[in-house]
Amino acid sequence: MTDSQKDALAAIVEERWVDFQMAFSDNRRKYPAQEFKRFVQAVRSYIEQCRDDPLVHRKVVQVVNGLTNSLKVERKRVPNEVLAEADRLECLMFAGYDPHFEGDEPPGL
Repeated sequence: MTDSQKDALAAIVEERWVDFQMAFSDNRRKYPAQEFKRFVQAVRSYIEQCRDDPLVHRKVVQVVNGLTNSLKVERKRVPNEVLAEADRLECLMFAGYDPHFEGDEPPGL
């Protein structure tokens, strides 16, 4: 993957993060789940396409690093699904594995 392709993917991640933050600040009553899902899809796409690259784009690291904790701090009530997905993204990005085993369980579990 070329640097320009990686930059483009990182820009999409950053744009989706900004969209989520804007929706988050605009509506204090309803959690912006749709915007968060779009952000998650952008990060997953980045991870999938940059899997073989040992370097992670700085913009993506800034957004994903500490995501779960920052979501907990920003609001008192955060849906459990959002926190679980944020934790999952951090594991995928930095540890290289998916902690959610749906379909990958060993036989007998």
